[in-house]
Amino acid sequence: MVKVLFVCLGNICRSPMAEAIFRHLVKEKGLEGKITVDSAGTGNWHVGEPPHEGTQLILKKNNIDFSGIRARQIDQRDLQTFDYIIAMDAENVGNLRRLAGYNKTGFIGRLLDFVPDSEMADVPDPYYTGNFAQVYELIQKGCEHLLETIIKEKKLEVKGRE
Repeated sequence: MVKVLFVCLGNICRSPMAEAIFRHLVKEKGLEGKITVDSAGTGNWHVGEPPHEGTQLILKKNNIDFSGIRARQIDQRDLQTFDYIIAMDAENVGNLRRLAGYNKTGFIGRLLDFVPDSEMADVPDPYYTGNFAQVYELIQKGCEHLLETIIKEKKLEVKGRE
């Protein structure tokens, strides 16, 4: 089982959006039994809360299920458990690397690093910008490329592919 964890600051905007979108893409490819997905925040301000209203609205608009997603804070076990720990920005990558210290972890990197020729490196935080539509587009594109990378790296068979 390939384990993917999306990480942002508070786990109410970007990372739960990425979790829901990635879960949707995994289901579309028939890979539910091969890939598991979760999200967490580096901060603890919103633990137990559902996704931000703006995240919920854009996911509903795009028919993406986000049921069961609740904010939580990342912990040391996550760093050893997940194969891909995908942060939304450089600040969170730095926080994750500090948390990991010298311990062995899964891959830690930014989501948009998977998008060839991306004009942006970081997914902006819509908690501050209010631009949930832009963030949705960036995360959708990043998740599509990340999933293709995982399929190739882990040699996964996709439903409907010969």
